[in-house]
Amino acid sequence: MSQSIAAHPDRLLPADPGTRSIARSLLERVQDLPIISPHGHVDAAVIEQNTPFPDPAALLVSPDHYVTRLIHANGVPMDQLLAGTASAPESRHIWRTFVEAWPLFEGTASGYWLRTQFDNVFKLGADLSELPADASYDAIAAKLVEPDFRPRQLFKDFNIEVLATTDDPLDNLASHKALSEDPSFNGRVLPTFRPDAYLNVAHPSWSSNVDRLIEAAADGATGYAGYIAALENRRRYFVEHGAVSADHGVRTPATLKLDPADAEALFERARAGKATAADRDAFEAHMMYQMARMSVEDGLVMTIHPGSYRNHHGPTFEHFGADTGHDIPFAVNYTEAVRPLLQDFGTAKDFHLVLFTLDETVFSRELAPLAGFYPSVYIGAPWWFLDAPDAMLRFRSAVTETAGFSRSSGFIDDTRAFCSIPARHDASRRIEAAFLARLVAEHRVTEDRAHELILDVVDSSPRRVFKL
Repeated sequence: MSQSIAAHPDRLLPADPGTRSIARSLLERVQDLPIISPHGHVDAAVIEQNTPFPDPAALLVSPDHYVTRLIHANGVPMDQLLAGTASAPESRHIWRTFVEAWPLFEGTASGYWLRTQFDNVFKLGADLSELPADASYDAIAAKLVEPDFRPRQLFKDFNIEVLATTDDPLDNLASHKALSEDPSFNGRVLPTFRPDAYLNVAHPSWSSNVDRLIEAAADGATGYAGYIAALENRRRYFVEHGAVSADHGVRTPATLKLDPADAEALFERARAGKATAADRDAFEAHMMYQMARMSVEDGLVMTIHPGSYRNHHGPTFEHFGADTGHDIPFAVNYTEAVRPLLQDFGTAKDFHLVLFTLDETVFSRELAPLAGFYPSVYIGAPWWFLDAPDAMLRFRSAVTETAGFSRSSGFIDDTRAFCSIPARHDASRRIEAAFLARLVAEHRVTEDRAHELILDVVDSSPRRVFKL
């Protein structure tokens, strides 16, 4: 059996030998630095309780919509891929389906991350295509029951220093508190305030969520005033429990400053079920303005993740629910959308606003110029469909000529897949080394300066931008 290409020391580095040599030197400078992950979706309780990982299919196939969507696109029904559904086959059968579909992932970011996990984390020692499906299943299953293959030990083995989770505003953050007080746990697991379901009137549970929020945290206030007070109070609770950021997964990045009376009227129409689509959009845009105001006051970094048409295929959503692979990106307009917010807060002291996009056409046209003027604005790293090697190179090339290296967020893995974290960060470090090596080879940056820049991009930037 041949060695997996995931073990090749020059993976993702430039093909040109001279440039590759420079990239190797740059990568060596940062390869062993601790992982800083300021935005992701790992459940803190899994780490706090040191929960064993499930079987190979339930860990690596069913919850990964990067994986299921491509297999589904090639003719496999979704119910044959999602463990836990009523019609799902047993785990080993799902794994066999995945291995049969493995050739589909050549050239994809998913294939790269999975190969790296199979080689570095699960120690398969050969490419998945060279092993019988049952043999790879059994090898990974055996690894999953090893005492040292638990979240806490892997947190240490992966060299993770900071891991941020994504949390409901009414979460009691008990797992975060327990981890922060546990002397045997040396990392930092930080909560992130994620209020989407309380801001988006179109959310099916918005009204009941608002009721719960006001009852739990408004200190006796009611109506719109109580709603605002409750959000402020819960943000304060998150800050007290270590949060450094508030994340917003909105449809568009629109912001709007409303007169308080107009905002209250919109709020009451929405509570009564009488809000129009335009009302809903206006209220969410106003609440994004309010979230910025609150960030200026409480210091939470504000991150915006717009541009996804959620649950694009109605029948799949009805049968299998959200996050099952049919969220589709669409174009966004940032320049006009965030102007109301930036008029008041773009130069506010210590306000950090990190703008992400799934529309890479805005990297050079809008985000780099915005970050190149406003002290508050930072460019979010390539996210979701763009967190792939070639897209990351396009991102770095698109933004650097206008905004330099200092105005970007540092790498964001944005993952639920705990075992993929080191693979994703390693890929980012290799891409940064490859990009900088080209600048050195073209005599645009000195090699000494490139060594300083890669340290800043990999380590200092996320600490600086996310106030770590």
